[in-house]
Amino acid sequence: MKKYIYLIFSIFLLIACKKLESNLDVSAYQNAVKHLPQNLDKFLGKKIISQKWNDKSFFFKTKSDTIFKSFKIDVNDLKVVEEKYPKKNNLKTSFLEFISPDKKKSVYIKSYNLWVKDLKTNKSKQLTFDGYKDYGYATNNAGWIKNDRPVLKWSPNSEVIVTFRQDAREVGEMYLTTTNVGHPKLENWKYSLPGDDKIFEIERIFINVNSGKITPFKMGKDFQRSTTTDHIADSDGTLLDTRFSSDNKKLAFISSSRDHKEAHLKLADIKTGNITSIYKEKTETYYESGLSGENWRVFFDTNEFLWYSEKDNWGHLYLHELKSGKLKNRITVGNWLVRDVLHVDELSREIFFTAGGKEEGNPYHVYLYKVNFDGTGLICLTPEKGTHNINPSEDWEFFITTYSSTENPPITLLKNRNGKTLKEINRVDISGLIVNNWQKPIEFSVKARDNKTDLYGIMHLPSHYNENKKYPVLNYIYPGPQAGSIRNYSFQTTRRDFQSLAELGFVVIAVDAMGTPGRSKSFHDAYYGNMGDNGLPDNIKTIKELSKLYKGIDIKKVGIWGHSGGGLASTRAIFEYPDFYDVAVSSAGNHDNRNYEADWGEKWQGLLINSDNTSSKNTLGKTNYDNQANQLIAKNLKGKLLLAHGNIDNNVPPYNTYLVVDELIKANKDFDLIILPNQRHGFGEQSNYFMRRKWDYFVKYLKEIEPPKNFSLTF
Repeated sequence: MKKYIYLIFSIFLLIACKKLESNLDVSAYQNAVKHLPQNLDKFLGKKIISQKWNDKSFFFKTKSDTIFKSFKIDVNDLKVVEEKYPKKNNLKTSFLEFISPDKKKSVYIKSYNLWVKDLKTNKSKQLTFDGYKDYGYATNNAGWIKNDRPVLKWSPNSEVIVTFRQDAREVGEMYLTTTNVGHPKLENWKYSLPGDDKIFEIERIFINVNSGKITPFKMGKDFQRSTTTDHIADSDGTLLDTRFSSDNKKLAFISSSRDHKEAHLKLADIKTGNITSIYKEKTETYYESGLSGENWRVFFDTNEFLWYSEKDNWGHLYLHELKSGKLKNRITVGNWLVRDVLHVDELSREIFFTAGGKEEGNPYHVYLYKVNFDGTGLICLTPEKGTHNINPSEDWEFFITTYSSTENPPITLLKNRNGKTLKEINRVDISGLIVNNWQKPIEFSVKARDNKTDLYGIMHLPSHYNENKKYPVLNYIYPGPQAGSIRNYSFQTTRRDFQSLAELGFVVIAVDAMGTPGRSKSFHDAYYGNMGDNGLPDNIKTIKELSKLYKGIDIKKVGIWGHSGGGLASTRAIFEYPDFYDVAVSSAGNHDNRNYEADWGEKWQGLLINSDNTSSKNTLGKTNYDNQANQLIAKNLKGKLLLAHGNIDNNVPPYNTYLVVDELIKANKDFDLIILPNQRHGFGEQSNYFMRRKWDYFVKYLKEIEPPKNFSLTF
């Protein structure tokens, strides 16, 4: 009898244990929430939250827990004293107004025309009179950019603006509808696609805001392109690739071809609109004038211009004659990358710029350098290991650098223009993080698909990691090509929800694969014209290599996720590599770039070509875009796939995902779909819901246990 009782008890115990193993306790999710950035950041002590120069004094604010302090340091005596942070001297203007350099005027758009306002009297004057819908002035309403802030640049004397008239009259439209009771609201706006016969074009003009005189550039229409971004406006509305002469008589500007392969430096006479051709660079793929900002300059007084080129496979600086366009001399050289020119001192003929790859260690670490126009005197001003963020005084006699790495918290120094450290200003205290179970990310380097090129990335392990246990892998991916998965290697308590997922029992891996920026031109060009590559061969190789070093990595259970371009890549991964990736979560993916913006797609994939080698918007039949169209290989799905999209996403329209859904249904494949009503590209107020659903999906299908039901992910 006792034997039977023992047997029954054993069976009961076995069932109970099995049940425990098949369900994840809510406390695991609660712990995961604790490892989100917004919850970890509060444990940082003495963190600088804002900083600014005021003449020869530097002000900064720090935060420790709930304690805020502000300090001032004078560059003359180097004393740090607690002092009230200076107030912003904000003019009462709208975001939609563009203020002049002398702070006396602003320009804004009204009814497709431009107006100038006197900020003292608040009186306005109309500058243009013939603008109308789809043919208005200074607008960057193009594709995913939708606002009415004017795009322009002021002359130094605040008398002239350079801008344009945008021609969108024959550009195709995009449509979205809201979700609501009753009739939905229709959104329709101009949105050009690869292969379209008509895309956004601009007619460049000068306007004298005092006289109202409009001077058109004596040239044909330009494509709405820039040498650094998808569009032609900086984040503050400044018209990119334009530079006025100090005497307000000339303007240097760059015209870019539709496919971004050609950059043409020209001069425009402000009075006449006459155009002079100066210099042209053509590439086989795409031309960029810098990693994030424009690195070209024009020196009218000395008849010279600074040019940025990757023609020797690395981004470097060159000095040319302005009138002839002839090369005078190289300024920088070597197997390293000039990132951004921050300042040019024409009197001392010195250039201050950031670069990566010149110093030993991680090539993504950013350092500040100074070099003479003739290429001599190159010096690293910030030799401290890590990524440096630079905040200079107005005259560049001094600068603040805050540097850090993935493992080391920020240190802030005051330096002079020669790089001499004058004062350590601040060190971020991470002791609060450490006592709250913060897990340091692991920075790694592995060989790329070619077994030669070094790749860099970050891995997050669970705090309870045990080499003797097996953990499924989660691969975060953002393929670019305009940015990578990591983006920068400065200190962060965690990236996105990487450590949260690790705490749920996964090893989280992200790598900057070939095809992303910040390295050589050939590295960046790795999959030009084949965006279906997505750097996936490098991601797979990275996971395999790390599994040899970390025995806890379960190479047989691999998940992948990503958003936007990462949505394209994660879906591609489970379709193209179904025997490696088991689970994918794909959100807001541009699954076929024939359905995404022309200015972006045509830069990285090239102009749309049919099989008969003619440009066409016809998407039927074989084209050079087929290699990146996820819906064409949807039938390959073996694992579990969760797709998500906001139904009013005006960046990547939701029909990109519907294309994939349609083909999955036709192929009789099981998959999961979440449509987030009335949400844009970032999912807004519903982003926490989606994050929780992503956690659930990986827990259920990779760990093969049930997540807690309806967990509310709140902070």
